[in-house]
Amino acid sequence: MEQRTRRDFLADVGKGMLTASVGAALTSELGISTALAEGDSKTLEFGRLEPLVELLQENSAERMLPLVVEHLAQGTELRDLVSAAALANARTFGGEDYIGFHAFMALAPAYEMTKEMPSNRKALPVLKVLYRSTNQIQVKGGRSSEVLHPVEAHPVVPSNERRISLRDAVRQGNLDRSEGLFAGLIAHSPAEAYNDLQALVQDDADVHRVVLAYRAWDMLGLTGKEYAHTTLRQSVRYCVNVEKSRVVHGYPEPGIRAVLPKALDLYHNPNRSRGTREADDSWVRSFCNTLLGSTPSQAALTVAGALAEGFSHSAIGEALSLAASQQVLRDPGRTQAYPGKPIGSVHGDSYGVHASDSMNAWRNIAKVSQPYNAITGLIVAGYHLVSSTGRDWANLPPYPFAEHQAEVKAQDPASLLRELEGAIRENNQSRAAAVAQRYGTMGHSARPVFEMLLRYATSEDGSLHAEKYYRTVSEEFSRTRKAHRWDHITALARVTASEYGKRAEGYEQACSLLRVKG
Repeated sequence: MEQRTRRDFLADVGKGMLTASVGAALTSELGISTALAEGDSKTLEFGRLEPLVELLQENSAERMLPLVVEHLAQGTELRDLVSAAALANARTFGGEDYIGFHAFMALAPAYEMTKEMPSNRKALPVLKVLYRSTNQIQVKGGRSSEVLHPVEAHPVVPSNERRISLRDAVRQGNLDRSEGLFAGLIAHSPAEAYNDLQALVQDDADVHRVVLAYRAWDMLGLTGKEYAHTTLRQSVRYCVNVEKSRVVHGYPEPGIRAVLPKALDLYHNPNRSRGTREADDSWVRSFCNTLLGSTPSQAALTVAGALAEGFSHSAIGEALSLAASQQVLRDPGRTQAYPGKPIGSVHGDSYGVHASDSMNAWRNIAKVSQPYNAITGLIVAGYHLVSSTGRDWANLPPYPFAEHQAEVKAQDPASLLRELEGAIRENNQSRAAAVAQRYGTMGHSARPVFEMLLRYATSEDGSLHAEKYYRTVSEEFSRTRKAHRWDHITALARVTASEYGKRAEGYEQACSLLRVKG
């Protein structure tokens, strides 16, 4: 079957024009059974990828790596390996295991990282994430612990009721109904199902909710749409589990559920076309600063107001992304040590890294969604940006401070790169940020800095976030105007200095197998 690019699938999602009916053969491949008794199958099967999927589920991580490297030597494509890893992960965890879904979310970023690597090291980012995923599969019991199985699809309800029916089933914590409704939507149209899924994604300001949904879609550029149900249903199950937990612990309903309707009232017409009003550099920076000084509700209404004024989604998203990088730069650091995350560190699940990955996901979803979802998604992104921190971001000074900048004397690129690497290896976050900022201020090429930071995003553990955050920064840098884009690299330099010193499990073994220096 011809595989489509991410861009092709992305465009289909936005237009809502992917095949309206996928047919009986494809329905079987999706793992959807409208009459389950016919095959009585209780295991999802993945066609030509099944042998690779089983390899990744049935071997220890240490044994898996040499087997995978042998497959690569014999001509297996990296994209097939990543696709198989995604399917093995989804079949085992179904979006219900913390380390498991973090490994899934890292797969597509790791694959993109391979395109920037020298040919002899190209496979390293993928092998690193495969080790993490396979190791967790074994921790959970291998194939005997599989969560995803074929599910019977419910009849598709009228289009104006679909997203509400799915959302209500999830809010009720009804997994069987939620899964059945979503299976029916996928069988009807994967693109429309993805748009309807946004009703769940937008129902809470939760980093894993939005990034998992985005990365599950992103993976379809590798696996193909025939596995849309397997990858996307993880989001349904994740959201159901969150709702169940909320009820069990007596947590209040997420505030965004009350704020979003108010914001849409301000916008007046959520189905209008995308705004075309361009923003200048000062507007983007001012809007970024306004968001940093807002409460969650104020941020959502501020975004809604900008949409109502006709500002482009790109300009609004750019400001959201910059604000998230400013959170990385303004973060005082952890006040309590956690495994792999010492006091003062900002890597892993820090506020700014989470916010950056979230804003990247919201921007990408908005870019391709139908108009309603594009608008509501950006409003939720504004709320999400400042929803869980309780910090006065506007009054926290950003790295690097003036004294940090004054200590950097070098100007030529080679000297600055040496200083940056030294700061990273010393875990000196302030100096790393100062050197990166000076490098950008001098107008030097960003590529050598990215190459350095890529090496560490590959070699270091990063507490589950190194791959996603590297890709977030490289993508946001590429689509941010010249006046502001070095915020992203400066933030990544700080995070890299924070995470240095804890090598990723499996990295040394992967280097040995590829015969490259660790």
